[in-house]
Parts: sequence; C-alpha cells; structure tokens
Amino acid sequence: MGSLKRTAVFIIFVLIVSILSGCWDNRDINHRVMPVVLGISKKGEDYKVFLQIPEPLEDSIETKIVSGGGKTINQAVNNISVNMESSVDLLHVKVIVIEKRLAEEGMKDLFGGFIRSRDISSKALVAICEDNMDEFFASMVKRIQPEGTTLLDFFEKNAGWDPKIALTRVWQVYRSIHSYTRDVAIPMLRLGKTTLVEQIGSAVIKNGKLVEAIDSNETLLFNAFNGESTQGEIEVLNDASVLILDNSMKNKSKFKDQLPLLHSEIKLTVMILETKGDPSEKQIKKELEVLLTKRFNEMFKKLQNSEADILGLGQYFRNKIPRKRLKDWRSKYYQELYMDFKVHVDIQNAGNLKTPSN
Repeated sequence: MGSLKRTAVFIIFVLIVSILSGCWDNRDINHRVMPVVLGISKKGEDYKVFLQIPEPLEDSIETKIVSGGGKTINQAVNNISVNMESSVDLLHVKVIVIEKRLAEEGMKDLFGGFIRSRDISSKALVAICEDNMDEFFASMVKRIQPEGTTLLDFFEKNAGWDPKIALTRVWQVYRSIHSYTRDVAIPMLRLGKTTLVEQIGSAVIKNGKLVEAIDSNETLLFNAFNGESTQGEIEVLNDASVLILDNSMKNKSKFKDQLPLLHSEIKLTVMILETKGDPSEKQIKKELEVLLTKRFNEMFKKLQNSEADILGLGQYFRNKIPRKRLKDWRSKYYQELYMDFKVHVDIQNAGNLKTPSN
C-alpha cells in the first residue's frame, strides 16, 4: 500500500514539473518591446529594417524609431534586439511598409518567410512607400503624434481610412503569390507636404512583384468591385457633386464560343450635395454612370495588359476551366475576357432632410 502511494505521488510530481517547464522560454512582458510598424528596404543582398516602437510613460505614450540590417529579416531584428535592453516581439506589428524598389524586385521570399516563421501576424496590413525609407522614417520621428499611432490610424476603418485606400494583409499577398487566378493591390504612400503621409493610389502586385499602378479613383472602383463599402465618398461631376451612400455588386460569368464573358453591374445609391446651374436628376445620373464606366474600362484594360488580375475575375471561372489549364488564366483566358461593366445609379435626392410629420 505504501509503495502504491509513493508511486502515485511520484507521478503527480512528474506531471506538475512537466506542466511548469512548458513556460521555460517565456519572457516577461516588461522585457519585450512590441513594434506597431515594420519598415523594410533592401540594398544589394542586405535588408534594412525599421521598427516604430511605442513606449508607455506615466501620463502618455511616446514613440521611437530603431533600425538595423542583416542578410534576412530575422537577422536584422536579432541585431536590433542585441543592442536593446528588451527582446523584440514582432507579433504585434500592425502595418508593414515596404520600399517601392524592393517591391519591384519581388517579395516572394519576403512573404514566404513571414508565413513560415509566424513571427508576424498574417493579418498585418501591407503598404508600399515611394520614398527612400530612411527619409520616410526620419520624417516620422519629427512629425508623428505623441501616441504614435498615426500610420496605423491611416488604415483603420473607424479612424482615417478612406474608400480610395486599398486594404491588403500579409495572408492575402502570400495567397496571391501561389494563386493562378487572383492578384492583389497594395496601397502606395509617400511623405505628405502638410500631413504625415499622402496616399497616391495602389501598386498592382503579380506573383509578388510590382508590375503596374492604379490611381486613387481607380482604387475606389477596385474596392467597390471587391465588396468594400464606398460609403461617404464624394464624386465631383461637371454639373454636380454627389455623396455615395451605399454600393452593391453583381457578377455573372459564362463561356460563349469558347471565350470567357463576365457581366458585372455595380449599383450606387447617392445623394446630391451641390449642383451647378439647374441640371436634372437624369442628367446627373447619366453623367456619373458614364464617368465611372469609362474609368473602370480604362483600369481593366491596364490590368489586362499587365496580366494582373487584382479584381479576382478568374475566381468566377475556376469551375468552368479544367484545373490543369488554370495556370494559363493570366496569359490566355484573361486576355480573351470580354467584360460587360455597367453602373446603375439611384439618386436619393432628399438627402438627410426629413419630411416633418403632422
């Protein structure tokens, strides 16, 4: 009986020890720094990494920028950690800013490393900077708000996000690199003259490489096509300016005479803000429909020429093309695609006015 009791105590002891040892490599939160912005540039074979780190003080939060280099992103971050009093934890990075030159060279290995290492959240947002990264982050030090979240707020829907800004995350870029039928658009930034940053459109990314660019107005249509709300956006016409209240999208795909056809219709509910002269609702509606249709067709032609499918049109034909031929989508079927794009505008002329009740 005594032997059985000793055995049971020994087993319980081993279990307790094994459970406690599971946290042997954990670091106290007070000994970790958690950057919210990660900047990446490349010169030759070496990467340069910039980290924007918020530092909580007694009554406020300050921010600092640190940088380091290495053959890989992990080595660069480790080199920064060596010279800091705390370990760098990238899991809380919210925005990754990549220099345009690196995006033009290709980011396949970069995003492959992000996903494999899992050091960075796959939900982190991605942006491309047109400026030199040293100048960009040096400017951030001088002009950033004390709370240090200005760049993050730029992409937050409940803060500074605008429907003309694309929202693309790490997992979406990685998926596009390994997809035959879907590419991505990444927002492009540069230093603003009176603001911290200025949004200049979106980079068109094909197989992890920047191959084309679309402007802010085209990005608005890109967002609307992919189901993002364009509510609150103002379109200025020759005869009026209107506010977009709501948008919806319908697509129907088919093959006809062995050629892919896609019928797309976007429905916009708008409110008239201002008018010049006395145009009718019919005139305003027609002008807006013609403007947006022309803008979309010009963007689509540009995307076809670059063989980049950021609209994900190939997704509507995946069940209509043999799997072994999906790899030919960009070079063959996408080039043959006829797209019938229509815009339907519904004017809510009463705006925010309410009819008084009796």
